[in-house]
Amino acid sequence: MRENPYRKDFPIFDNKGIVYLDSAATAQRPYAVLDKERAFYENMNANPLRGLYGISVEATEVYEHARERVAGFIGAASPEEIVFTRNATESLNLVAYSYACSFLEKGDRIVTTIMEHHSNMLPWRLAAEKTGADIVYMLPDKNGKFPAEEISSKITKGTKLVAIGHVSNVLGVTNPVKEIAEAAHGVGALVVLDAAQSVPHIPVNVQELKVDFLAFSGHKLMSPFGIGVLYGRKELLESMPPFLRGGEMIDSVSAEGETFAPVPHKFEAGTVNAAGAAGLEAAIDYIENVGFDFIGETERRLTEILFEEAAAYPYFHILGSEKPEEHSGIVAFTIDGVHPHDVSSILDGDKICIRAGHHCAEPLLRHLGVMSTARASFYLYNTEEDVRFFMEKVKEVRRFLGLGD
Repeated sequence: MRENPYRKDFPIFDNKGIVYLDSAATAQRPYAVLDKERAFYENMNANPLRGLYGISVEATEVYEHARERVAGFIGAASPEEIVFTRNATESLNLVAYSYACSFLEKGDRIVTTIMEHHSNMLPWRLAAEKTGADIVYMLPDKNGKFPAEEISSKITKGTKLVAIGHVSNVLGVTNPVKEIAEAAHGVGALVVLDAAQSVPHIPVNVQELKVDFLAFSGHKLMSPFGIGVLYGRKELLESMPPFLRGGEMIDSVSAEGETFAPVPHKFEAGTVNAAGAAGLEAAIDYIENVGFDFIGETERRLTEILFEEAAAYPYFHILGSEKPEEHSGIVAFTIDGVHPHDVSSILDGDKICIRAGHHCAEPLLRHLGVMSTARASFYLYNTEEDVRFFMEKVKEVRRFLGLGD
């Protein structure tokens, strides 16, 4: 059995005795991230971007350096293309309110997919309602793949915006973003990418993918809660009105009017989460030290083990592809005769943490003919022992309910 050299970096595994298999929802934090956030509050706890005294200037420098670090991490052309938000949901809503609601018109087409997280679906419905635009859904096959004709038949003339998730939080499938972006740009549409499930696990470069906007949450990347990122091409951000108004997002205010700060600050109203940004930078440093090769290899190996073990359980059904390598460390499943909530609750008795429900992707589950599933998801700190213990306890779920093996 292979040792995991990074598990020791995560304090939650020292004292909780848990098997944590819910990283698609939120990742655990290493000491490096916790220490960076703590150091901010202990040494430079002042309002950034405002004070002219020493620790406020230092807080500003930390905040803006984190912005530079994020820009480099995802291949943005400049730090000015990085807006800090609370999470991916807020980032996507910012685009919906500030871009879509400002520039779309009646009869324009918004294309998204039925497999999106609600956070990349409901904002576009709102934009459609407010502007009179039409919304169209691309439909995947049972493996989560989009046939070429599905893309070409939906992304047509009149399409102004295409919103798609990079990796499905249910099926784990990685969508063909480059191909979809090419089709979208071919008809003059912009592309919004929900990268919440991809940025923590695989290299993502916005210029190579040719997307116009990209959103992700820090907490899935091992950084603190409450920090998220919106990437937007600078010329687009400059054309958009602010999402929120108030302090810090202005250059000047008079009784007659106001002028807004340049991007990205015009989208960062109020006191910013500088400590969270510092923690996000530490998380990026940590991930790059570990390397995406290790992350990908770990997730593939653990998914393969789960698939191998599951083959012996005729009542255990995995959604999506039959190929473990196409799941990105995410395995949604059902157990015959047992509600997913019961699966999660029973496994919790052995301190196994998995997700249960519709995973904020209810339309996808309806499309696939199920109402809810359980879900195990892996990250760089998980071990073979975690997966084997989980699968051993899966046997006991049906026994616990008197259903036999």
